[in-house]
Amino acid sequence: MESMNAIPIFVAVVEEGSFAAAARRVGVTKSAISKRISQLETHLGVQLLHRSTRKLSLSEAGEQYLTHAIQSLAAAQDAEDAVAQLQGAPQGRLRINTPMSFGRLHVAPLIPEFLETYPGVGIDMVMDDRVVDMVEGGFDLAIRVRTLEDSALIARKLAPCHNLLCAAPCYFEKHGIPQKLEDLRDHNCLQYAYASTIHTWQFIQDGGERVSLETKGSYQVNNSEALREALVAGVGIGRLPTFIANEEIAAGRLKPLLPDHKLPSQTIYAVFPERRHLPAKVRVFVDFLVDKLGGNHPYWEEAF
Repeated sequence: MESMNAIPIFVAVVEEGSFAAAARRVGVTKSAISKRISQLETHLGVQLLHRSTRKLSLSEAGEQYLTHAIQSLAAAQDAEDAVAQLQGAPQGRLRINTPMSFGRLHVAPLIPEFLETYPGVGIDMVMDDRVVDMVEGGFDLAIRVRTLEDSALIARKLAPCHNLLCAAPCYFEKHGIPQKLEDLRDHNCLQYAYASTIHTWQFIQDGGERVSLETKGSYQVNNSEALREALVAGVGIGRLPTFIANEEIAAGRLKPLLPDHKLPSQTIYAVFPERRHLPAKVRVFVDFLVDKLGGNHPYWEEAF
């Protein structure tokens, strides 16, 4: 049925919020997307989308159709996964969501080798520090560096994520080195905007006791690499994961401080929606990441 071919296009339009964005995602022209949706509405005899100059919105019929369309896509994906398991070599398009900095620094450099090793697999990687809904976004796999909250997701540990408090030697020369936790109140503490506690910094003392400290500073940013650049320039003191700070620490451009007060750690996970059949393309990519990143002993912590 011709209408079945329109289902992924309709879902893409709803998820992307516009014909133009859906066209970029699907790889066709905007006019082709518009024509296909109009044909689908004609076939069904109802209007699925309300169109305006500013946005698209679902009609009541569109909301009903979307629910079943997503279910049909999931069923089709299960069928493809089941068949792919019988074909031996992994193949198909792998859609990945990863945090911006971790993706750029530690995933993107691995992609050429993976594509050469598995020529039947193509990759569509979206880097974004916001946590997205994997099912709605159409992702096969996501990398997350925070506490997992969605019980519908299956997770596999890739590596630990340790964090440290650091600043540049030039900052210490101007402002001194904090000797105790309370000294941070008198320093310029730079903030990562997506942290679960932005201005309230939490620490773990040698005895395991957790303590919190309210901080203030002149700079807040939603990207850890941008935060790192400000720290290296001597703007202030900040918290960074070791996978971002490693090269600067090794080169002496950043110095850890307050060693008796550790920052809480997280875990870097590969997560994927629960499926009846795990696609081979997902399985081999996760295995590849674990091997390359180093598991419990990630390569970026060799200098520590």
